[in-house]
Amino acid sequence: QVQLVESGGGLVQAGGSLRLSCAASGRTFSDYAMGWFRQAPGKEREFVAGISASGTNTYYADSLKGRITISRDNAKNTVYLQMNSLKPEDTASYYCAAARSPSSTIVVVVARSYAHWGQGTQVTVSS
Repeated sequence: QVQLVESGGGLVQAGGSLRLSCAASGRTFSDYAMGWFRQAPGKEREFVAGISASGTNTYYADSLKGRITISRDNAKNTVYLQMNSLKPEDTASYYCAAARSPSSTIVVVVARSYAHWGQGTQVTVSS
């Protein structure tokens, strides 16, 4: 029902910033809660941030709280992840995901609840 394409990844030095984008297809983007996950080599998939369909509510992983901001522009069918003060530990492939939500205020934090996933974008942070 919806296709997601991430972009904005790249190589940055520790302490630097990066903004990831996730462009969604379709005409019902505003009905989806959105989230970002990441996976580093040899590690399990990890929740990063989530935002409700309306964009009014957000939730962040403790390890990243204070350094990242998730936002969305429903008019552009796009969700963003602004990352600041990046650390080498942030190196991973970052994935965008969408979940059909019965409520515009719900933030989805469980990966299994997301039915649609992007292909991922690589973020590498050097020291």
